[in-house]
Amino acid sequence: MSWIYLLIAGFFEILGVGSISRYNQKKDSLSLLILILMFGCSFLFLQLAMRVLPMGMSYAIWTGIGTSGGALLGMLFFKESKDWRRLLCIALVLGAVIGLKLVG
Repeated sequence: MSWIYLLIAGFFEILGVGSISRYNQKKDSLSLLILILMFGCSFLFLQLAMRVLPMGMSYAIWTGIGTSGGALLGMLFFKESKDWRRLLCIALVLGAVIGLKLVG
């Protein structure tokens, strides 16, 4: 169950990053509420995952999901560059996270 919590935390991290862009565009109370809610859920599920999983590995996976997902979200919805080098860097981040799991 801890792994599921960690994946959910990563998903909310991606939504939190997306909500930052929404807040920067609209600057209204609803956008701020969504931003706080998404990051709050992310931290809640990260905390639940870390009851069982080691902190270093949990944090690395959580930030890897958030970093990669945020970059992909920007490419898909916010017209950010889809350059092959960006995609390679995302793959390197994910590879590093997988590597940490394999050696940890």
